Amino acid sequence: MDRRRVFLKLSGEALAGPKKTGFDEATVKEVARQVKISVDAGVEVGIVIGGGNFWRGRTSDAIDRTKADQIGMLATVMNCIYVSEIFRNAGMKTQILTPFACGSMTQLFSKDLANQYFAEGMVVFFAGGTGHPYFSTDTGITLRAIEMEADCILLAKSIDGVYDRDPAVYPDAKRYDTISIQEVIDQKLAVVDLTASIMCMEHKMPMAVFDLNEKDSIANAMQGKVNGTIVTVE
Repeated sequence: MDRRRVFLKLSGEALAGPKKTGFDEATVKEVARQVKISVDAGVEVGIVIGGGNFWRGRTSDAIDRTKADQIGMLATVMNCIYVSEIFRNAGMKTQILTPFACGSMTQLFSKDLANQYFAEGMVVFFAGGTGHPYFSTDTGITLRAIEMEADCILLAKSIDGVYDRDPAVYPDAKRYDTISIQEVIDQKLAVVDLTASIMCMEHKMPMAVFDLNEKDSIANAMQGKVNGTIVTVE
């Protein structure tokens, strides 16, 4: 297979930068610069973005879980519209797909349509999660990556890999260079949520975890050079 197709997961909090909420344009422009390097080299890029820079509804008992998750889905749509425009300003072609209708703002997801956009050299944003409550954007990117036959999932985080315990609490925590998805599940390491982890295991979808804020980390990861943790599925 000559083509390379990668799915990149960005957290909403990461896009907010030091402000912790909303958008930090400089951060998003830097992400766009790095992604463009791979797009120009012919890599097909799908992107999923969390909604945590706008909404953390699960912490409130005053709102029904289904409604809270729906607000979160819409937060991811807002994020994708914003980041898509920054990408366009950087010289890339983009399209946003959602599992539910959003008027003229996005296109309704289908595998055929997504493949058409990839063939046209577009960066494809998969917004709105799975379209259903009780599923996170971890599950959303895993579902779409498997469905779209991606080569791997890249997780750009605020931490530089997978550790055996929380390095913010335990200074002697050990970072793994590689770890199997089975070990992730057994040790409850929460690389992604349990549903997404099991899907990756069953469908043999590898992941890489690395620090978003490290210089050129996204560009390097998209070229297979990960300074972080590789999560294997064999």
